[in-house]
Amino acid sequence: MSRGDVSAVTRWEEPSRAPGRPGRWRIPGAGRIWAGAWLLVVAWSVSTWVAEDGPLVNARGWPMVVDFFAAALRPELSADFLARIAEATLTTLSYAVLGTLLAVAVGLVAGVLTSETWWAARSGSRSRRALRRTGWLFTRLGLALPRGIHEAVWALLLLSVLGRDPLVGVLAIAIPFGAITAKVYAEIIDESARGPFESLRATGAGRGTALLYAVFPLALPDLASYAFYRFECAVRSAVILGMVGAGGIGFELVLSFSGARHSEVWTQVLVLVLLGAVVDRWGAGLRGSGGRMRVRGSMLLAAGLAVAALVHLGADLARVFSARTARLLTGLVDELWPPALPDGGWARLAEDSVETLQMSLVAATLGAGGAGPPPGRGAGGGGGPARRAAGVAARWLLLFTRSVPPPVWALPALFLFLPGPLPGALALAAYNFGILGRLCAEVVENLDRRAHDHLVASGAPALSAFAYGIVPPAGGRFLSYGLYRWEVAMRETVVVGVVGAGGLGRLLEDQRVAFDYGGMAGTVLTLIVLSALVDLVSTAVRRTLR
Repeated sequence: MSRGDVSAVTRWEEPSRAPGRPGRWRIPGAGRIWAGAWLLVVAWSVSTWVAEDGPLVNARGWPMVVDFFAAALRPELSADFLARIAEATLTTLSYAVLGTLLAVAVGLVAGVLTSETWWAARSGSRSRRALRRTGWLFTRLGLALPRGIHEAVWALLLLSVLGRDPLVGVLAIAIPFGAITAKVYAEIIDESARGPFESLRATGAGRGTALLYAVFPLALPDLASYAFYRFECAVRSAVILGMVGAGGIGFELVLSFSGARHSEVWTQVLVLVLLGAVVDRWGAGLRGSGGRMRVRGSMLLAAGLAVAALVHLGADLARVFSARTARLLTGLVDELWPPALPDGGWARLAEDSVETLQMSLVAATLGAGGAGPPPGRGAGGGGGPARRAAGVAARWLLLFTRSVPPPVWALPALFLFLPGPLPGALALAAYNFGILGRLCAEVVENLDRRAHDHLVASGAPALSAFAYGIVPPAGGRFLSYGLYRWEVAMRETVVVGVVGAGGLGRLLEDQRVAFDYGGMAGTVLTLIVLSALVDLVSTAVRRTLR
């Protein structure tokens, strides 16, 4: 992970590099080979959707699309509706606050126990060192399962155990986010200065004592900043959880969409955008000057928000440990195991798996293709009034697209296109455009821009200056982020599939409605395998192009 002025979003969205010596896997012409193969697969994916039997476009959907976007000019602002949305927003924020705090607590403990620093042996035989290495590997693998299952899937499973309890939203965020946070915290601990830690260990201090006094003081700003970034993600996840039955603003969005009350939808979208702007600005303050003071203030604020969230949700923590919950959980595990094939067998599973991969590829390609120009225009504060205005507009566009979760984008897409992979891919592309655009803008802002500025001063067109002054030094990072978002899009196909956009997500929803828990387990395992496959391909691309 990079240090210095690079923002928390940039640092912790960055995929870890594969081990090996620089250039070890580099293949001449690999970039052209990978690009050609990628474009062929994308073209094949789109062609299969177009060639399918039956119409692709909803012929009666265009008037609905026009009506939907026209409603943005007249959002619902009645007092009763605003009061209801305020209550729903508090519920969503409560899920995010409590889920994040629980995830951070889990991440701190598991992050220490999965760090190489914890398992490192000062001395001893080769067998002792091998034993410690094996222990580290098994603790890392233990976090792979909860990290690989999307929070929406956790919510669907927890609903069958806890019912419509507010703890469903909290735990559905905390379980996967805790595993993700543990992985990142382990990397932060391992990257911290090892000298003080080794010095304390040499004096006979235990591992825990050495970590507490030598590592945590140095790592605290990074740990706190990442916790806040995880909170940003938790807010969006809480909206998605509301759409699958956990309540909050996501639930209100589904009600408004189903009733074609588009003015209400736009009011809620504006609330999400404003909420995203507040969170984004506060996170920027943590990374700027005076960040340490804001870290302390944020910790105090988090404690107060946690108390308020518990009061607002009225969660009964004892219910999690009740005999009834244990009995229902045991019954759920029995129904989930062994995993079963869906109706249609291997053919159905293979067909939906291919469709899911196609959705993720097309979404990542469209999102990455659209994310390049806005960062180039919006990064930095220089230039004349027109350039600054374009930069502000680009930033608000990126904020808007990433503040609205993928299932919300999928709903208007389903007006124009019939249910299937295309509207799901478009929804994921819109969301990834916002995320990738923000990440790429961060990269551009932290570059040495003298070459770019010289080209602009010499009269080069803006696009040429971007292509020759920005892309060469930043292209590697752009590629890494694009591949990383492809991996994320693979997992997020679940949430657009739930609203009818196709793939394994749609299959999972059909199995949930039919209470086919064995089939759900088989589908979730397939998603984990596909995610691992995407991760392997991404790693291979980065290795061969490094």
